[in-house]
Parts: sequence; structure tokens; C-alpha cells
Amino acid sequence: MPKIIGSSTCVVDHNGIRIDELAGNVASREDTLSVARVTVTEPCSEPWLTLDYDEWICCVKGKMELHHGHDGEVLEVKAGETCFVAKGERFQPVFPEPGTEYIPVCIPAFKPERCHREEEADSAVSMRLRELHTTPVGSATTTGDSSSSATNADMSSDKLLYHMCQKSLWDAALASGKAYFPPTFNADGNFTHATAVPARLIETANHFYTAVPGDWICVELNQKALEHVGIFTLFEEPRPVGETAVGQTWSEWRCPHIFGGIPASLPGVVLRTYPMKRDDQGKFLCIEGLTA
Repeated sequence: MPKIIGSSTCVVDHNGIRIDELAGNVASREDTLSVARVTVTEPCSEPWLTLDYDEWICCVKGKMELHHGHDGEVLEVKAGETCFVAKGERFQPVFPEPGTEYIPVCIPAFKPERCHREEEADSAVSMRLRELHTTPVGSATTTGDSSSSATNADMSSDKLLYHMCQKSLWDAALASGKAYFPPTFNADGNFTHATAVPARLIETANHFYTAVPGDWICVELNQKALEHVGIFTLFEEPRPVGETAVGQTWSEWRCPHIFGGIPASLPGVVLRTYPMKRDDQGKFLCIEGLTA
């Protein structure tokens, strides 16, 4: 049965570029794909971009240039033409004339953390996009899907992330001056598990880590500081840790996955370190100062 799933939402209107999202994480609370309408009112350009999604660019009016490669290659896209930019490709969109319009289609949907912009993390555009993707727009019940509001609740509005680890491994990283990597980093897909919801920490710890002996700590991380050094975080469905599957009741969770190690000694990245209390059987009871 056909149904209305969202409405056009202006996500960017800055320096000659206006972007109205028609479907996606903001306009329709849908992460499968995003569709937008981009209008260029004056000659301008975007910063260099590297995408964590595939993008189809359909030029409706005017023309645009995509600068790419190491030798100054330029692909000109004219009205009526569609070009494809593959995930992982670095390029820069340039708009030489006003009146240009195009339709970008992104699979999976656009998110700020999936579009790496070579500009200051606190630029007006970056801050606006992050705000929209962590703050509900309108009613979260437009689609009738409660998972959309759950996803927004999972994303920390103050950019705090939490990672639980063995104290001995963390201390070793501090002593060496090198980044900390969890033992299952490679097996898990080259990312570090974290959460933005402190209330879930003890449940998560008791699901995954009770068989690992010794003292444990929980480190509070500044997501923005990680981004400043090129370590990006994606909010995704829960993933196994090593060979241990996720909890059966976690299907609506969206967990922050940090694509890199943690530079433990870098100022501003680690905000606080909390001790974790366990009983004699290894069960985690609380995180002192955070959950108790």
C-alpha cells in the first residue's frame, strides 16, 4: 500500500549551494538510500570528499565538474547526464556556473560520518549536518517505525563515546605512547566497539566479557577529537565481538563503531577513565562514577 514516508527538508543552504533532502536519514528517517535536490545559485565548489557509500549524480540543469585522481583529471557532467562515484573514491565537485541543479542518490543513505569532508570539523556545513543527523526533525512517527526514534536516541548529542577494556592493555598502550587497539580489532572488521548510551554498558559487558579475567576500565572518549585526527565513527547495527554474537534483544540498537584505534595519549581524546566493579565470579556490577 502506498504511503507518505516523509517530506522535503533543507539540510544545507550555504555559500551558493542549497540541498533539499527528499528521502534519507533526515527527510524520511530511512538509512537504505537518500535522494536530494541540489541547487547552485553562484559559482562555487565543495571541499574534497571521500564517500563511504556509492553515489549517482543526475545533472538536471547546467553543468558540474568532478575533479579527481592525482593528475588533475576533471569529469564534466552536463544537463541530462548521470555519473557514478564509487565508495572510497576521493573527488571534488566544482560548479562553474549558476543555475545548476542535480539529483544525488546515495546507497546506503548519506550520513555526515559516511562523507569525509576535507575541511574543518566545526565548519558551518559540517556542524549543520551533524546537528540534523543527531536531532529529530518533526515527528519521529511519520513513517510509523519506532526504530527511527531509537536510532536517534543511540547517537550522543554531546559527542561522548564509551569503550570498555582490560586495564592492563590500556596501561600498556599509555606506557608505549602508541594507539590502543582491542584484541579483536582485526577479527571484528577493523573497528573499535563503543557505546553512546551509558545505561547499556553493564549489560554489554556481562554479555561479552565476563570470561575475561582481570581489572577492567571504561574510558570516556571525545568523538569530535577523534574526527580531528581522521578517526571516524559510524553508528551501525550491533556487531559480534570476536566469536560472541550480539544480544537477542539488541536489534533496534545503533552502536558507534570507531574505525581506528584509540590514541590514548593524545590530549583531548580521552576525557575520563572509570573503574569497573566485578564480583568473584567475574560478573560486572557497576562502573564507578558513571553507572553508580
